[in-house]
Amino acid sequence: MPDLSVYPAPDRVLGCLLGGGIGDALGAPLEGFTLDVIREKHGPDGPDDFVAERFGRGAITDDTQLTMFTAYALVQASARERAGGGARGVGTAAPGLLQAAYLTWFRGQGEEFPDQGVEGGGWLAGEPALMTRRGPGRSTLAALHRAAERRRPTVPLGTPREPNGDSKGCGGTMRAAPCGFGHADPADAFELGCRAAALTHGHPSGYLPAGVHAAMVSALLRGAELEESLHLAREQLKRHPGNRETLEALGHAASLRHEGPATPERLQTLGGGWTGDQAIAIAVYAALAPGDVESRLRLAVTHTGDSDSTGAICGNLLGARYGADAFPRRWRDGLEVGSALTRLAAACSAEFGPNPPADPGGHPIAQ
Repeated sequence: MPDLSVYPAPDRVLGCLLGGGIGDALGAPLEGFTLDVIREKHGPDGPDDFVAERFGRGAITDDTQLTMFTAYALVQASARERAGGGARGVGTAAPGLLQAAYLTWFRGQGEEFPDQGVEGGGWLAGEPALMTRRGPGRSTLAALHRAAERRRPTVPLGTPREPNGDSKGCGGTMRAAPCGFGHADPADAFELGCRAAALTHGHPSGYLPAGVHAAMVSALLRGAELEESLHLAREQLKRHPGNRETLEALGHAASLRHEGPATPERLQTLGGGWTGDQAIAIAVYAALAPGDVESRLRLAVTHTGDSDSTGAICGNLLGARYGADAFPRRWRDGLEVGSALTRLAAACSAEFGPNPPADPGGHPIAQ
């Protein structure tokens, strides 16, 4: 069992964020292409490096954008709770600050909506790559439109009990990794992952996989092996209503590992990754495959479907387990927002480590 009392290892926090960005950028040019077309262009095992696409070589999508806004808001929430005398990381301020951060990101998508009077996301809003339209999901946009119309940006509209829409898309799952940073108990990470996803994805198969993602990251950052983290997350999943599709998808992924070599053909039997349950299953199957980190991440994106999201989730898991240096240097150096992710990871490690900054003005999140 991992030592759930320990703090997240800084290199694994960095690895989780970088890995998600790398998987996103690796998979983005493949999204929507059939496996045959991917292999024709990139070989039998998919691309071994970033390829040029409409936003450039190594460019991220909305997956990494929203993951970064999630991480920023959670650091902000934890620091605010500490300043108010509360226990850090308990999540009481988190949903409102998450929604405010997402609405700031929303402004970068070119959508028309009422001014909110509140800025979320801090310095992230000054990063051009994070405030341009990079293929945002329709469910996310629709849910944020509904939230924006109320003009109450820090009052969460969607919760698991009172959903904002009924989407089971993977848009809530792919941004949930930071929900595991500040919680040593997988149960707390699972709950926060669900709450973060339910802001835009109200179907249980849209927010419960986000809980699985967050719980696995929580355990991995604190020393768990991948199989162990999956077991802990599945135990949490069993306690929540509406879990059938996600449980079955993860069960299929687990059993598929024993049916022969890990191949894109087998991976595709898990679906296309468009829904939360499919995306987490594909990412888990690839992360648990034999081989090095590079081959596993290539497997995660080499399929007919939502390759950037499955790559991002798998990259989060692999990075949380093995750290930043497990990824090839050509990927780390070629990632569009690598320096911003490194800066954000430092802020996360400072806030969720053993000695969080006492001075809000000197906090890495504010610098």
